[in-house]
Amino acid sequence: MTETETETVSGPWFEDLHPGLEFDAPAVTLTEGHAAAHQALFGDRLRLPLDQHASRAIAGGATALAHPLLAINVAIGQSTWASQRVKANLFYRGLVLRHPVFLGDTLHTRTRVVGLRQNRVQEGRAATGIAALEMTTTNQRGDTVLHFWRCPMIPCRHAQARTGHSDDLERVGSAASLDDVRAAVPRNWSLEHSLPWTGRRAADLQAGQRFRIEARDTITCAPELVRLSLNMAMAHTDSKLSYLGERLVYGGHTIFMAFAQVTRALPNLLSVLAWDSCDHTAPVVENDRLRTECVVTDIVPLSPAQGGGALLRVAAECFAARGEPEQESRVLDWKFWVWSL
Repeated sequence: MTETETETVSGPWFEDLHPGLEFDAPAVTLTEGHAAAHQALFGDRLRLPLDQHASRAIAGGATALAHPLLAINVAIGQSTWASQRVKANLFYRGLVLRHPVFLGDTLHTRTRVVGLRQNRVQEGRAATGIAALEMTTTNQRGDTVLHFWRCPMIPCRHAQARTGHSDDLERVGSAASLDDVRAAVPRNWSLEHSLPWTGRRAADLQAGQRFRIEARDTITCAPELVRLSLNMAMAHTDSKLSYLGERLVYGGHTIFMAFAQVTRALPNLLSVLAWDSCDHTAPVVENDRLRTECVVTDIVPLSPAQGGGALLRVAAECFAARGEPEQESRVLDWKFWVWSL
């Protein structure tokens, strides 16, 4: 018997990527187990994923609605083959949830490299580059339920590499248009079943109204969310592979915690429909204490023929505090559209 060569299984370096490269991941069927784990992590108060009777009465599905951010979380995780060595995920652009997702739906995400730009090589710092990725997620019926772009920073194999990649990544992706958001509103939901709900509604809001959510949440179980979503980024599970010297919290964890806090200020949201932009402005580590402030920047009433209720554009900022004495930094700048009663 001859000894065979051992192959190392690992993620790609920046030099291994090229525009047009496509990849997929195992499809994921969303279950009540996923829903329970997501709720345990975030304590989210979005009504319909919590109340299966209201979900069926309003959305008319054979099963309950999945939380839209659970679906988005899984889609992002499915896109992480290229970013296993990620140092940071810089931004998301133009995400639109084109169809509601229900428990029992199976999500399949295909990812394509659409742009590459190497960062300027600096003395004493290993070379890195930014990869622009375009993601399309479909369900078991072939419907496109999600489409978006994101840009992770990935190290080069060689510390002084000069790849020549210089794509203009500002031209990659675009914010969701109001027409895109309108098109994502389901037309067949029965909103009269929500009449008994109390609390602030779109009609009670004014454009420019700001909310500061006092209650903070501490980041825990960060690797568990990474594994739940099939996220392959090694810095989220291995502190030795993080430039921080401790595990880097997956950016989606910060986003979803911020949204859970927003639902305390806006208790009658029906769904998240789109993200204009989402920028991670500083890293988050486990046990950081997060708080959120948000502004309702735009209110667009919808006629019954358009689905009813109103579209709200929300600008949210999330802040992370750590240490003693406590120091706080701004970690998230997120602009998104929700559908509200």
